[in-house]
Amino acid sequence: MFTPEGRGLPRGWPGRIEGDRVIQLAAQTLQSFFTGGGESREHAEFALSEVRLLAPVSHPPSVRDFYAFEQHVATARASRGLEVPEEWYAQPVFYFSNPAAIFGPEDEIPYPAGSEELDYELEVAAVIGAEGRIGGFTIMNDWSARDLQRAEMRVGLGPAKGKDFATSLGPVLVTTDEFDGTSGEMIARVNGEERSRGNLRDLHHPWPRIVEHAARNTVLRPGDVLGSGTVGTGCIFEHGDGRWLEPGDVVELEVEGIGLLRNLVGPRPAPESR
Repeated sequence: MFTPEGRGLPRGWPGRIEGDRVIQLAAQTLQSFFTGGGESREHAEFALSEVRLLAPVSHPPSVRDFYAFEQHVATARASRGLEVPEEWYAQPVFYFSNPAAIFGPEDEIPYPAGSEELDYELEVAAVIGAEGRIGGFTIMNDWSARDLQRAEMRVGLGPAKGKDFATSLGPVLVTTDEFDGTSGEMIARVNGEERSRGNLRDLHHPWPRIVEHAARNTVLRPGDVLGSGTVGTGCIFEHGDGRWLEPGDVVELEVEGIGLLRNLVGPRPAPESR
């Protein structure tokens, strides 16, 4: 999805990138493009340097974020004195995130009220296309307020408000004929400093199994987002160094074969009134 510079189209247009050009497609959204079978007429052509890229899906029907990298699961559970349960190996598990809180490339991320422990999460996401199949892959940042998440998960449910405020997607959707989701170096940087590195090939549950499980007893719709979960070392929580994100920080997630997703952390909100 893109908007020509200076036009400020909130929803934007679907487009296909060819070299240094973007070709506008005759569809209202990426979802409608896939609903039409992944084919459409072509409209205007723009220089890539003269457009702004938007989130590939700004209002997905649903967002399911899986927990599919073993290293991340093992580290996260070990921090609470727990082992990886047998059930995790038996099936890919996920939680539902908020489809109303999607942000795109270069967007400012609102700092969540009541939190002092803001974290990034380095992920890849599959977007469902026509006929319940993967239409392509993009980068996903599953922003997390760790202190909010910690408190609510003691109850035995969640995460919820610890994740509810923002999910970033972008910069583009790479179709499966160019990127099959089986490998790719994954890097996270904060203010230019590398903080995380992993590879998509370490995904324990492969994408076909993730899609199969997501579709079990339901219907997947074009535009549904399926996150991989965080790659090993792919968040501050795993590092355990307490270097949480601060207002003004620039977070860059880069995945080989997809591109680079950059966001700015916004200011802290005014204290919540009681």
